[in-house]
Amino acid sequence: MELTYHRKGDYLFPNLTLAEESVQIGKYGMLRRTYLKEHRKNLYQSLLISGKLDSHLQEIEKSAQGRMENLMDGLLTTYPAPDKETDPMAWTAHMNSLTQMAEETVLTELVYS
Repeated sequence: MELTYHRKGDYLFPNLTLAEESVQIGKYGMLRRTYLKEHRKNLYQSLLISGKLDSHLQEIEKSAQGRMENLMDGLLTTYPAPDKETDPMAWTAHMNSLTQMAEETVLTELVYS
């Protein structure tokens, strides 16, 4: 591996670039990044320096989305929702409650671990 350098004043700095391209991260990936920055600084720095941070966050996002879908399906079979056409406010409240239950599990298992 051959390195090139650029001069800044009396110092030579290596021309380093990250090989990983920028990816779109969702809600759970951003929450994971914030958690790593504030509570797991060594892991965050290691992933950032090695160029694996974006792929890690993308993997967490994908896993969290899949887990949310599975949990919502399971919760809907356990706690069926009221009829949306006859009582839309009760249906909305019920679905919000189930979403909060599923999201709490996902955040505990994947994001904040």
